[in-house]
Amino acid sequence: MLWSTGRKVFLDKAATVSKTISLIQSAAANGAQLVVFPETYIAAFPVWTACTAPIDNHDLFIRLTEESLYVDGPEIEILRQTCRDHGVFAHIGFNEKSHASVGCLWNASILIGDDGTILNHHRKMVPTFYEKLIWANGDAHGLHVADTPIGKIGSLICGENTNPLARFTLMAQGEQVHISTWPAIWPTRRTSDATGKNYDNVAANRTRAAAHCFEAKAFGVLYAGYMDKAMRDPTGAQIGDQVCGQEGIAYADFDLNACVEPKQYHDVVGGYQRLDILT
Repeated sequence: MLWSTGRKVFLDKAATVSKTISLIQSAAANGAQLVVFPETYIAAFPVWTACTAPIDNHDLFIRLTEESLYVDGPEIEILRQTCRDHGVFAHIGFNEKSHASVGCLWNASILIGDDGTILNHHRKMVPTFYEKLIWANGDAHGLHVADTPIGKIGSLICGENTNPLARFTLMAQGEQVHISTWPAIWPTRRTSDATGKNYDNVAANRTRAAAHCFEAKAFGVLYAGYMDKAMRDPTGAQIGDQVCGQEGIAYADFDLNACVEPKQYHDVVGGYQRLDILT
């Protein structure tokens, strides 16, 4: 069983961590094995960098650095302890700060095991568009699929789910559950701009999540914060709950045996691949 959860407390890491703990406890009490939180859940997605000039939002950047986490800090440790105490896996997005620089941030996520171990620590490889004004480049360390008792779990952050090579890297490790996390809003135009259409975040996210599930023959968790929470089966079809435009919990059951049959049709990391031709 998988659960995805509610809204963060904006730019308040203490309150958001407390809420995260409460939600993990609640989900575990209801039988969840994997709990998923969205992109930079702790403690904000910096949407202001799309809407105002950099010279006008220094105060927000400073607040964001103050409310960001060290991956080896006390907030992450208590989240690990919560997973350990309740025997549940959790995937959590957060703004990560650096011990080496007070102004260096990454868009990061961790997968915590049911024993409290950090099974994967990922930093978004390339911040997208205006995100480059906030976050530093990540690396390939987190392009890793964790082999767990509840399946082989991989994840990508936001626009990384557009990158065929990043996605194939996870597929090639036998990924069975793919977590894709996103912000609730990602504007590309002002609402007053009549010359073109604003980016449809929900449609784009659902397209990419479904496509990855279909190609990987894996289950998927799509979580765009307040805007969209949904799950996909290995054909890309919706399963379980879908919660849109409101706070709430969505859940679904994943039968990993359902990943086997569709591999007969298109196994892009096995019999349906020709690396001798395509490399």
